[in-house]
Amino acid sequence: MGYLTTHVLDSAHGVPGNEIEIRLYQIGEQRSLLKTVTTNDDGRVDAPLLEKDEFRKGVYELQFAVSDYYRRLGVELPEPAFLGDVVIRFGIADEAEHYHVPLLISPYSYSTYRGS
Repeated sequence: MGYLTTHVLDSAHGVPGNEIEIRLYQIGEQRSLLKTVTTNDDGRVDAPLLEKDEFRKGVYELQFAVSDYYRRLGVELPEPAFLGDVVIRFGIADEAEHYHVPLLISPYSYSTYRGS
């Protein structure tokens, strides 16, 4: 069975993005919140976001609370922040594969890719 993981890297400071709240949604006829987690000191989540019977084909969203993280670090941001929450919508097509969705952030930019 496949599974879903993520991690956050703060490219502005060259460190893992720790204590960032992440919300996972399933996208269908309605947008359904599946879980809310927080990254650890390594910028990762302690367990897969989806695995076993929960890991199914479909469209999902990860929502990362980026401005909260930078404000907690003392970074001066405008109000509203340029990046408040970063939302990544992606599809899971193969239930046997590992889907890893990393996020690289700064106060004014982000990037992602399908990792391994």
